[in-house]
Amino acid sequence: MRAAKGDQIVQHGRVVGQHDQVSEVVEVMGSEGSPPYRVRFPDGHEAVMSPGPDCQIRHRKEQGPPQ
Repeated sequence: MRAAKGDQIVQHGRVVGQHDQVSEVVEVMGSEGSPPYRVRFPDGHEAVMSPGPDCQIRHRKEQGPPQ
């Protein structure tokens, strides 16, 4: 898994009815785009995460128009 600053990490809901959680990569802490990443959530809080198999990287150029 590789990400760059400005990419989004989409963590898919694990149970029925749980929504996906989207965060923005604000810092890549690993080498050559590898985890861990410092991410910012829509509510403004930040965390350090190493995405698991329930996550997907949405690269800036693939994101499309803002919603």
